[in-house]
Amino acid sequence: MNKTVLCVSIACILFSVCLVLLERRRVRKVMQSMELMLDAAMKGKFEELFYDETRLSRLESMLAHYLAANEVSIKNLKTEKDKTNTLISDISHQTKTPISNLLLYSELLQEEVLPESARESTVQIHNQAEKLNFLISSLVKLSRLETGIVTVSPSVQSVTGLLHTLYEQYEPAARAKGLEIIVHDNNAWAIFDEKWTLEAVGNIVDNAIKYTENGTVTISVNAYELFTCIKVSDTGRGIRESEQAAVFGRFYRSEDAKDEKGVGIGLFLARQIIRSQGGYMKLSSAVGKGSEFFVYLPAVPSNLSKL
Repeated sequence: MNKTVLCVSIACILFSVCLVLLERRRVRKVMQSMELMLDAAMKGKFEELFYDETRLSRLESMLAHYLAANEVSIKNLKTEKDKTNTLISDISHQTKTPISNLLLYSELLQEEVLPESARESTVQIHNQAEKLNFLISSLVKLSRLETGIVTVSPSVQSVTGLLHTLYEQYEPAARAKGLEIIVHDNNAWAIFDEKWTLEAVGNIVDNAIKYTENGTVTISVNAYELFTCIKVSDTGRGIRESEQAAVFGRFYRSEDAKDEKGVGIGLFLARQIIRSQGGYMKLSSAVGKGSEFFVYLPAVPSNLSKL
């Protein structure tokens, strides 16, 4: 009797072990199938028809439908973005000549002897044409970055040349407002695309000049272990704390800046450019005391800086 019980017990144990092993094998197969589906989805090569759903678990089937729907959504989103970028490109192409003519004729009118009211209207026409030209140009640059038509090409280089170019480009505008641009260079190096980084930091310097009535605009560099920081500080009106996160948004204009030139896309474009290079931006500001914008670019690894 004892032997019979023992045999039955052993048989039950072996049967249980077999069930456990079979279940583990089934679960492993399900997990492998899901991993394959996720890998395919991440590579953009997922096809629902590749899987035989009659042999998949309910979870796998749900995941398959989700990935298929997500793939369709991504394709639709890409199609809509392509249409938008094509529209922006067409607008840029079709408006280039009219805007140039507006700028030219408004400048010619300003040279004429006109009544004061007409002269003021001519200046406004010229300013609005410049604003429109800047807006369209910025949108084209942004769309090309987002679609990959134009890509940044970061490389190891000195920040000195970038600072020198910034000073040459923006010193005349600062001097015209009675401001002084101060540059502190410490011969730091970083990994960045000079053309696009100049565009990004230039937008920040342009804003600093625009929103500073007196004092200075200072550009300095600090090198850290992981990042090289370009800081642009001014003695301008400052930005309220409640608006500091919003100023990096597309088309955001502060209530305090409604009367100034601009369309609210410069800082958004700057952040996109810096992000595309593996960097980031920060802001510190106090109303009435000025603002500090920090642009962090990937630092050069120590083993390369010694070469």
